[in-house]
Amino acid sequence: MLTVVVFDADETLLDLRPAVTGGLVAVLEEMRRLTPAAAGVSLADLESDWHSVFGDRSAAPVQEVRRAALARSLARVGLDDHLDELAALFFARRFALTRPYPDALAALAALRPRYLLGYATNGNSRAERCGLAGEFAFERYAHEGGLPKKPDPEFYAAVVEAAGVPAEQIAYVGDSLAHDVVGPQRAGLRGIWLNRHGLPCPPEVRPDAEVTTLADLAPALAALPAASATVAG
Repeated sequence: MLTVVVFDADETLLDLRPAVTGGLVAVLEEMRRLTPAAAGVSLADLESDWHSVFGDRSAAPVQEVRRAALARSLARVGLDDHLDELAALFFARRFALTRPYPDALAALAALRPRYLLGYATNGNSRAERCGLAGEFAFERYAHEGGLPKKPDPEFYAAVVEAAGVPAEQIAYVGDSLAHDVVGPQRAGLRGIWLNRHGLPCPPEVRPDAEVTTLADLAPALAALPAASATVAG
């Protein structure tokens, strides 16, 4: 019997991309105010710096990766000494703009009478800073207390421990097949794919359920069999 539903944060409950873009725009505007050399730097350059750093340091805490990416961007125009202030500017703007998707709060309200709700993320989207304060019975964040990122098995073990029930009673909901479907399934949880963009699912991956909107999550969970026979390859 399913008793706990745990959610990924970014791109699942939270519409992160506009917030990150807004944070980078604020940084770029301040860079251009500080030095004429930044006139030749584009938003695409700042986004490219993130991808370059993340590719090398994907296991590091997200905030650390973001600071390293900003440091790379500032070094383009000799603003290295302004890292602390521009990182603070980015994070203030990023959190101010981060909001739940329109379907998120109603879906949580619909699920709460039947399930214990949890929140577990690789990122730094603190629930209380992103319009989700008080929505969850427990929260888990990668790198707090040494917790590794998904898809490390220790991450899902921490989710099971926080839920206080056997893994087979827990559904994990998220947008990433690797982190939110395959990883949870290998740890004995149900993996529910939120596929907002209608992407094809590789044949070797079999989510326990797939939805394109959180509005469809409650009936999808209710339709799950008592025990999952899904094995992710």
